Amino acid sequence: MKRKAMTLLELLVVVIIVGVLATLGLVNYAGVREHSMGKEAVANLKLIAAAERIYRMEIGYFFPHSSAPSPSVATINTNLRLSLPQGERWNYAIPAAATSTFTATATRNRTGSACVYTITQAPGEPTAANCP
Repeated sequence: MKRKAMTLLELLVVVIIVGVLATLGLVNYAGVREHSMGKEAVANLKLIAAAERIYRMEIGYFFPHSSAPSPSVATINTNLRLSLPQGERWNYAIPAAATSTFTATATRNRTGSACVYTITQAPGEPTAANCP
C-alpha cells in the first residue's frame, strides 16, 4: 500500500533540523554583522585621515586647531568636507591637539564593551581596542 502523507514523527524531525540550522545561522550572522560594522569604522577613519591631510595642505595645519573640546560630527563634516553618519552606529571624534598632529577615533554605539578604533597622521591601519 502506498503512503501519500508524512507521519507526525517525520514532520517533527524536519522541524527540529530546520530549527538547529536556523540557530547556527543566527549566531554566525551576529558575528559577521559586527565585523562588517568594524570595517565601516575603519573606512570612515581612513576618509578622515585623507581629509585631514588635504585640510593641512590647504590651510597649513590639521583640524581642529584650537584648544576647544572635540568638535561634533556635523562640524567635522563641514570643515573636512565629509558626510560621516551622525551617531547611528559610531561616534566619531577628533580631539584638539597640536597643529602638526591629529588623532581620530570611532567609538561603537552599543551596550556592553565599547569598541574603539583610532587613527593618527602616521600612514597605516587604524588600531582597535575591545573589538570583536
